Amino acid sequence: MKRGYIFDLDGTIYLEEKIIEGASETIKALRERGDEVVFLTNKSIETTETYVNKLNKLGVEVTNENVINSNILTARYLKSQLQQTEKVMVIGEQPLINEIKKQGIEVSDKPEEVKYVVLGWDRKFSYDKLNRAFQAWRNGAVVVATNPDRTCPMRGGQIPDCGAMIGAMEGATGEKIEIILGKPSLLAAKFIVEDILKLPSERCFMVGDRLETDVKMGNDYGMNSILVLTGITDKCMVETTPYKPHYTLNSVKDILNMKTDAVV
Repeated sequence: MKRGYIFDLDGTIYLEEKIIEGASETIKALRERGDEVVFLTNKSIETTETYVNKLNKLGVEVTNENVINSNILTARYLKSQLQQTEKVMVIGEQPLINEIKKQGIEVSDKPEEVKYVVLGWDRKFSYDKLNRAFQAWRNGAVVVATNPDRTCPMRGGQIPDCGAMIGAMEGATGEKIEIILGKPSLLAAKFIVEDILKLPSERCFMVGDRLETDVKMGNDYGMNSILVLTGITDKCMVETTPYKPHYTLNSVKDILNMKTDAVV
């Protein structure tokens, strides 16, 4: 029976420029047995082309159609919500801005002009950017974010991610940002399961290293969630989390040895 696998990237398939042992062989084996495989990342500071090149360089054969990032999900959402003349403000880096512009959406830094404020991971985040986003919110703009990740895993540690931008904005407005377009958004899950994998959710597996994004999205959408312990999460965190994975594995290479006949 064909199954669908959605793989996170950072902390799941690789760490920085180093592939996780057995990852490429696992992907190849899943495809050879007829399963569908896609890759989904919340990271908004790179283009999908960058991920495709990186994965191919690391020995994982992919095309642009196999990789989805939070920029694509955000741009699709904005396109579905905006009128033709409405504009958005983007707090984020150029790949996010470019993806939004690809949809024909105009980007503006003027708080009085914009209908939405988009928060992405921004390594040049500043008080000035926060203030402009805040003034746009005061003027009635809706605030959305690419992803809720507080940190991004790196070899030897972690660095702040989009969650830091979200925290600053929530601190200024006193309101929670409810619309998140990357994982664990059900909008993201629905798009990937129904439009890309084209399989029932119970035959799909969400594979990642984060409980609050990867595992939560898999559980919330009725998929099988697989947590790998090669990134952010360790076994102690699994014991205390409300987001319990269906499977906990040391690494993606253990997927091929899983007993998945009784899927949820």
